[in-house]
Amino acid sequence: MIMKKHRIKLKFIFLFIILLSINFLSFSQSPIGAWERFYEDDNGIMVRSIVIFSEKFQSIVMYNAKSGEFIYSNGGTWELKDNMMTEKVEFDTANSERVGNTLTFEVKITNDKLSLPDADWHFSKIDDGTPGDLSGAWLMSGRYKNGEKQMRGTDRPRKTMKILSGTRFQWIAFDTEKKEFKGTGGGTYTTINGKYSEKIEFFSRDNSRVGMNLEFDYNIEKGDWIHKGKTSKGAPLHEIWEKRKK
Repeated sequence: MIMKKHRIKLKFIFLFIILLSINFLSFSQSPIGAWERFYEDDNGIMVRSIVIFSEKFQSIVMYNAKSGEFIYSNGGTWELKDNMMTEKVEFDTANSERVGNTLTFEVKITNDKLSLPDADWHFSKIDDGTPGDLSGAWLMSGRYKNGEKQMRGTDRPRKTMKILSGTRFQWIAFDTEKKEFKGTGGGTYTTINGKYSEKIEFFSRDNSRVGMNLEFDYNIEKGDWIHKGKTSKGAPLHEIWEKRKK
């Protein structure tokens, strides 16, 4: 009789742990992936805003939802504790003095919604970091020129970063030491049978590139992303990207 009661108690404890775990997971949502928000600005222009979160890095962009004309972007590192997010700014196209600053604000995340209550911003989920093979933040670490491999350090302040969710991408060139923004572009991407395909939705340097479809060969070698094809100008391109760690 005592053993039977003991077994019943153990079953109850085990069931309680399972229920507790399910409850915890239902309330601790991850921002990793891509999110979007549409809003009308003061001039009546419909703006599309996309934010991409990798494991440690994030970027947000705003552009004309119809024409693709670039409006604004910022990004950097992020950490989430309970419902408070802390970001360290690495680039800001509207205010370079914010570079290096640390910001903390409230974030509310459910399965398909991400909200910033203080700003009254509400985003809908696009993806959770899948299905693309290249989800994460990458830094350009080298290129092949005239058949020769030329590498460059990724710890320097001047960086070219590409951040991808499962379906969205954004590249950004910036310098944290000089607090300079060099350019950005982005849109959607797929990775199918060794082909990396992009559709450009915004491009800060040249709006005429919006709508272009580009296809590249890609493969992963020792953790590096090898990216080969032609630029939007038609020039040959053979780049090496490494996963960003810090």
